Amino acid sequence: MAEFSSFAELVLTRSDERGDADAFVFLSDGRSAEPERLPYLELDRTAKDVASWLQERGLSGRQVLLLYPSGLDFIKAFVGCLYAGAVAVPAPLPSEQGQHFQRVSSIVRDARVGAVLTLTQHAPEVEAWLAAEGFADVVTLATDGGPVGDASAWRDPELDRHDLAFLQYTSGSTNSPKGVMVSHGNLLANEAAIARSAGNTSDMVIGGWLPFYHDMGLIGHVLQPLWLGTVGVLMSPVSFLRRPARWLEMISDYGVNGTGAPNFAYDLCVRRVTDAQLEGVDLSTLRTACNGAEPVRAETLRAFTNRFAPYGFNADAFFPCYGMAETTLLVTGTPKDRGALLRDVDAAGLERGRIEGPYLGAPTRTLVSSGVAEAEDFEVRVVDPATLVEQPSGRVGEIWIRGASVASGYWERPEVNAEVFGARIAGQESIGTWLRTGDLGVLDGPEVFVTGRLKEMVLINGRNIYPYDVESAVRELDPAIGSGAVFGVDAGDQEHLVVIHEVRAAALGSDLKTLTTSVQRMIGQEFAVPAGNVLLVRPGTVRRTTSGKIQRTLMRKLFLDGALTPLHAVLEPGVRAVVEGAKATASTPSPSLVAVG
Repeated sequence: MAEFSSFAELVLTRSDERGDADAFVFLSDGRSAEPERLPYLELDRTAKDVASWLQERGLSGRQVLLLYPSGLDFIKAFVGCLYAGAVAVPAPLPSEQGQHFQRVSSIVRDARVGAVLTLTQHAPEVEAWLAAEGFADVVTLATDGGPVGDASAWRDPELDRHDLAFLQYTSGSTNSPKGVMVSHGNLLANEAAIARSAGNTSDMVIGGWLPFYHDMGLIGHVLQPLWLGTVGVLMSPVSFLRRPARWLEMISDYGVNGTGAPNFAYDLCVRRVTDAQLEGVDLSTLRTACNGAEPVRAETLRAFTNRFAPYGFNADAFFPCYGMAETTLLVTGTPKDRGALLRDVDAAGLERGRIEGPYLGAPTRTLVSSGVAEAEDFEVRVVDPATLVEQPSGRVGEIWIRGASVASGYWERPEVNAEVFGARIAGQESIGTWLRTGDLGVLDGPEVFVTGRLKEMVLINGRNIYPYDVESAVRELDPAIGSGAVFGVDAGDQEHLVVIHEVRAAALGSDLKTLTTSVQRMIGQEFAVPAGNVLLVRPGTVRRTTSGKIQRTLMRKLFLDGALTPLHAVLEPGVRAVVEGAKATASTPSPSLVAVG
């Protein structure tokens, strides 16, 4: 692979090499509808057109917000920013959901955006929103109405690896977004790491449906095909969520070799794809099915394999992996000469901070390895988050990382950057700084097992309870139970466990009260902790990030604010008092909450 000074130079080279060959194919909702195609040379031409407009207005080196639905126009605009030497800022298109308007407004302020690129149909709404928010100096450009600049006037910005390519705003609080500063060097290094780890080659077809404004969709499904010089087959997240079988049809119809999604997407296929929808589907071309962005469930791997093996899916295609926006994307991945590695460990030992066992007759937890880090790409350590002392193999701690893909920090957050991106291991200060991920995990030889989030750990009676383990156990009780969020609430005397789970009431075999009792009994028996606070809620209530991670911190806030409307719930008196104390404006408690104890 040739050395490039910037990702823009790479795309220019790929356009010369590939010419009229398709860079991307974008699928509409219907399987029989004609797809949109974007050849490499057309991508190059339209990107230079957008770039010339940005350069003419002095926006090289400035932040440019991209507000698009999933589609080829986003890709043209993103590459146009790279060509102009501008800093792309991908973001979700503001919709009727107030949280999206609030989030994007925060991004515009934080990034000091100079222009917004969008589609003609959305431009009036975007302009009205910008005016209402007081962004009078931010210009809006619709890029889909024909030439907007002069491609022949485009000038090479002569970028190097230290120049910023884009800001990746992390999911989380809408009030304080943090933009990860991804340089061209970070991007080039991580695309190389992805190709090495996954075994991707230039003869592969990469396909997916993840949103382009999120790192997993952008880096993995849009920019990886450009890195390889191959074709990317894409569809919208809405198409997948409406009809998960469309993803599998895409793999079959276009011979997709590499794809990826969060754990929940594989679960959704198992639950909602019917035999009739699978008629004629062949998944045998799939060589890499990435599963990342949240702890990978062993049950999901087994269920997906059992369901789709008759249609050509090979279990060895599963590629559990680990990464984050702060490392551009990928950190570790499963070696290609073997499938997913599952490890049963003693549950009590894991709560004490070590992996051991399993022991005969003792409760166990099944961990899925997120793979190993390629030595030339990353160094990974596990460190005690309190003492900053490196932990030996088998001991749980915070995952720390360094390598060429690690970003320089968050945009204009010097104090946070010093803590998060400038950490030093006690006794090893001279060897340099590390990224503190905030993720808990354990090294077992070269294997990385992610066990949870540092700030989401629940401490009850001196024991560390992993929310993910409780959520997984609850889901196994009944097929009608969906996503959940488990967290702790301090009710004065001690921390109390709160369990929130979505439930499809129409599919439930028993009534909600009986199910709640079953949840409490199971948690008490399996985890030996009281479960006096259980809320059953409607599907769609549990919030996720754009990458599929459960937003437990946000769910805790919504719970304490009294902003959740359960189908049925029980609360301990102390927890009820905390919730009602936080609801200063509420005159009466919700009638759907039942106090117990």
